[in-house]
Amino acid sequence: MRSQLGIDKPIYVQYVDWLATLLRGDLGHSFRSRAPIADELAHRLPVTAELGVFALLIAAVVAITVGVISAVRQDTWADYAARSAAIGLLAIPGFWLGTLVVTLPSVWWHWTPPLRYARLTEDPARNLTIVIIPAIILGLGLSGGLMRLVRTQMLEVLRQDFIRTAAAKGLAEHSVVIRHALKNAFIPALTALGLQVALLVSGTVVLESIFVLPGMGRYLLESVQARDYPAIQGLNLIFATVIVLTNLLVDLLYGWLDPRVRYS
Repeated sequence: MRSQLGIDKPIYVQYVDWLATLLRGDLGHSFRSRAPIADELAHRLPVTAELGVFALLIAAVVAITVGVISAVRQDTWADYAARSAAIGLLAIPGFWLGTLVVTLPSVWWHWTPPLRYARLTEDPARNLTIVIIPAIILGLGLSGGLMRLVRTQMLEVLRQDFIRTAAAKGLAEHSVVIRHALKNAFIPALTALGLQVALLVSGTVVLESIFVLPGMGRYLLESVQARDYPAIQGLNLIFATVIVLTNLLVDLLYGWLDPRVRYS
């Protein structure tokens, strides 16, 4: 068995062998299913990608909308409500909220959210019904900190001279806020949004398990429980690659949002 797995060799030889197989797209075989790990991940990656994209979109829309309103209506009831909501979203654990969403409707109304997964290409309506609930929970959890950051940056930008000049020229308030203030305030928020991808990993592990989604997060949890080390290694590699590529994309978007970055 040790010879078959290659663990009887020195560590550096094992690492070189692993790199050689990785360059061929071979991540090894799972201890549990004996299936190629690359095939397992290819089957589960679309599920996690769909959940992550929906969650990031929800987080961005909620955080930007509420953050801008909170900054523009500073020290009003809307501002206080938005700040309280942001603190609440930061404090509520996603696994706790997800468990409540699954259990409470079944106790109160004898109804449970649909848990039998269907792929987007097979049954789009059922797929969205299943994915949208965990995506909302995950997205709201990510939006709390981003909401506070957008508000802080908007308040700083709204006090700048060019904003007062734009308002003095007679531009409409929504034009000043959206076209001038938000574009400048969104750069730090974009950095935070890129870093949220790392938090998606932990979020997908828990929520995919609660809502029985056959994604990479649930596969990671099952692999850890079964001590399936090749699968864990392949999953960590995929997650690390996604995080690195996301941060590279964020750096490229800086130049589109702020021409000064391009020119420098």
